[in-house]
Amino acid sequence: MNGDPARFEAIGNRLGFRVAEENADRLSLVWQGARFPAFLCLGIALTLLSVSIPIVLAVARRGFEGPAADLWYFPVMNVILFGVAVYLVTLKRTVTFDHRRGVAIFVKRALLGGARLTLPYGEIERLHLGTDQVYGGFAVAGSSAAERFPAPALRLVTCFGATVLIDRAGRRRLQDLGDRIGRAIGRPFTAEPSAAAPGAELSAPPLRPAS
Repeated sequence: MNGDPARFEAIGNRLGFRVAEENADRLSLVWQGARFPAFLCLGIALTLLSVSIPIVLAVARRGFEGPAADLWYFPVMNVILFGVAVYLVTLKRTVTFDHRRGVAIFVKRALLGGARLTLPYGEIERLHLGTDQVYGGFAVAGSSAAERFPAPALRLVTCFGATVLIDRAGRRRLQDLGDRIGRAIGRPFTAEPSAAAPGAELSAPPLRPAS
């Protein structure tokens, strides 16, 4: 294994990969990120340009002594919204099972950097569909901690005991995905009988650093 599996753990409860390519040579899964919030931020930022550009021109001409100086926050909001939109658009994850090379390649890309992990088929013991305990959000209404709830998770289990998260989604969808990947790479696929009840512990094999 070349890379850190912990860098591919999802902060949110779900990802939702789609199959981009599936043939005799490879199986490619792609997650493109939060597209709707990205385009929403971009649309708001473009709308605010009609206000921000005149404010910037007025401040450039008369300085911060003019009446437009009190509206300085509009251009700042524009810059922030553009930044958020660009960041969300650049978020991308791919999982590629290259059958010719006999290796699984995990790639995480973002505006501020990325990560890569390669795992030879020979180091993969099996695929496992279990249940992760994930946080539903921030603590609100005076609660001391954010609530945790179970989410189905599909993972690769290595011969060294480490696990690599492939996807979190609906159980039926992950069952089908696990079957397809298992057949493609020639590894067994195991699944829990049903999702764990709220409050249950993590049932998927725990993440441990590879030897």
